[in-house]
Amino acid sequence: MAIGKKYVEGITNTLVKLEKLSMSEADAIKKAFHDSEHDVFDDFLIQEGLVERDELLKALSVYYQLPSFDVVGYFFETLLLQKFPKDFLLRNAIIPIEVDENMLLVVASEPDLPDLLPQIGDFVSYDILFYVGLEHDICDAVEEYYEQALTQESQDEDLRQERLLAREEHDLELQNIEVDATFNDED
Repeated sequence: MAIGKKYVEGITNTLVKLEKLSMSEADAIKKAFHDSEHDVFDDFLIQEGLVERDELLKALSVYYQLPSFDVVGYFFETLLLQKFPKDFLLRNAIIPIEVDENMLLVVASEPDLPDLLPQIGDFVSYDILFYVGLEHDICDAVEEYYEQALTQESQDEDLRQERLLAREEHDLELQNIEVDATFNDED
C-alpha cells in the first residue's frame, strides 16, 4: 500500500515538479493526509479532488521512471489472469496485461516492492516488464475479473440444470410414447 512517508514525500515533490501543485499546497496535502483516515495516499489525492487521475498517473510514471497504464476499461486476458491467485494480485496490487513474446507486461501500484519479481516468478517464467498504475483501479479490475468468473460458473450451472430438465422431459415423452404404444397394441 502506497502510504509510506518516503512515498508521500516523493509523489508530492513530483507533483510540484510537474507544476500540478505549489510547494505550499504540497505541504498542506501531506499534513491533511497524515490527519485523514485514508490508508492509501493515491486514493486520498483523487477522492479529495486534489489531483486528476491522469495527473497522478503522470506523477507515478515520473516517480518510478516507468510508463503508466490506466487499467480502467481495459479487457484483461482470462487465461493470463488465471495464472495468478486473486489474493496474490490484490495483496501486491498488480495485474498482468499481456504477454509480448517471452515478456509479461504487469501493471503494479508499487513496482519497487521488495521480492515482487521473485514472487511473480513463482507463477510464471516470463521476463517481467512493469508499468505503474493506480492501486484502487488495479484492485477493482482484479475484483471485477474474479466476480465475472464466479458469474460464469453460475451460468454454467444454469446450463447444466437446463440440460437436466430437458433430459427429464425427453425421458417423460419416451415413457408416454411407450404407454401409448402399449394401449394401441392391446386394442
